[in-house]
Order: sequence, then structure tokens, then C-alpha cells
Amino acid sequence: MKEKFDIIRSTCIPIEIDNNNTDNIIPARYLAFTTRDPKFYGDAFMHDLRYDANNEPVADFIMNKPEFSEAPRKGVHEIIIGGQNWGSGSSREHAAWAIAGYGVRVVISNSFADIHRNNLLNCFVLPVVVSRDFQLELFETVKANPQAEVLVDIPNQTVTNMTTGHSESFPINKYKKYCLMNAFDDIDFLLNNQQKIVEWENR
Repeated sequence: MKEKFDIIRSTCIPIEIDNNNTDNIIPARYLAFTTRDPKFYGDAFMHDLRYDANNEPVADFIMNKPEFSEAPRKGVHEIIIGGQNWGSGSSREHAAWAIAGYGVRVVISNSFADIHRNNLLNCFVLPVVVSRDFQLELFETVKANPQAEVLVDIPNQTVTNMTTGHSESFPINKYKKYCLMNAFDDIDFLLNNQQKIVEWENR
């Protein structure tokens, strides 16, 4: 969903799985569907870890625990703290669709697969790269208190653990930052600059 980014303060879902690949994020069988219904893909997010072969919730999977099972909404579970090398594997854009469709707006990790990172940005999900130490601190904070909040300040490109007060800066492409802060996809950006493009062509 296209929504302007500014400052996001939220509780988090800790998915401490290193090399959490795109087949985990959304199983390959969902690639055959042509719908772009966000809920369809959101329901498929981490499906084969969330549910068993009988489609029953796996009780000990983090997203099914009571403190983390509530669907994301304003200030609640809008942020995922992911393990190392988040989004490895295939380049399927459906993985980013699934995360966005679930309602997540930010994924924090110490490393992302490059293609998946770009797919997240194109789907209005912000990938935030932090140090390994800060990543582990966030996991420990949320483990100790599932209601702990993290603040992501997009204009200033900082992420803050509100429990400890520790902050780190994160990088983001200037163009993508501009698009996120204005809720522009690539077409929106071109249309917003249409007059400038016409004037340049006329010159």
C-alpha cells in the first residue's frame, strides 16, 4: 500500500532466522496466481512455517505466539526484526508483496539480498540495515519485552531502540527515500515531473 513514510514507532515481530529465503517468505506455489490482492499475499507470508500440513497454526512459531500474532496496524507490529541475509534465494517479487500485504512497513536486518532489498523498496517496505550488534540488541530487547518499541526516522535515517536509547544510522538511496516520503512509485514520480520533462524535451 502506498503510504507516506516519515517517523514509524512500533512494536516488532522478531523473526530470528538467518538466511530467511524468499521460499520461506512466500512458497513457490503462490507464484502461479495473477491476483495482486494484498490480503491474499499477506495471508501467504511465511505460510509453511506458520502452518502445518493440515493448515493448522504451528504453536511455537514466533508469529503464532499470542504476543506476536496480532496483525500489524498503526504502531503495532509494523516492524520486523529479521535474521542475517534476509531475503536470499530467488528474485521473486511476490516475497515483497507478501511482507507488504501482511502490513509490515519496515524490515530491520544486518544484511539483505540485493534484489529482495530493491523489491521491498518498490513495494513501500523500508529495508533498514544495522550492525550485527544492534540487531542482536533488538532481538534481546523484544525477547525481554514484546511491547518494546523501535522508532525509525526516515527523514534523518536513524533507527532507535526506545528501551535502551541506542540509535544507529542507516543508508538509503536518495531517490527511493524521496519516493517513500512522498508515496510515489516510479510512475508517480514521472507524472509528478511531467511538466519538467515536457520543458526539457521542448528545449
